[in-house]
Amino acid sequence: VQLQASGGGSVQAGGSLRLSCAASVRTFSGYTMTWFRQAPGKEREFVAGFRPNNSNPYYADSVKGRFTISRDNAKSTLYLQMTSLQPEDTAVYYCAATSRGILSTLKIPSSYHYWGQGTQVTVSS
Repeated sequence: VQLQASGGGSVQAGGSLRLSCAASVRTFSGYTMTWFRQAPGKEREFVAGFRPNNSNPYYADSVKGRFTISRDNAKSTLYLQMTSLQPEDTAVYYCAATSRGILSTLKIPSSYHYWGQGTQVTVSS
């Protein structure tokens, strides 16, 4: 499985960005697909994700109401629409995938077998 993330950039506070993650996988819907982020000097943290064959998204409290995760199974692509961006959202954003679908491990980075290369999001005040 290969993951290619794109769409990062620099915006001012209050702006929006849309991230994409293209996956080279035959059964995209059968994977847990998640966005994580890592700010300088901080641990990688869960942002949003989907369990396999499940249309219900999960979000970190810090992004609820501002970020929307979606997936296009036909295109094997995961998206993250980010609105009302704040300086604290500045980080490298990673998409991740695993064939496991255990809810209790959804937010744990070490649970994921496959990672994209990361895309930088910078929000200035």
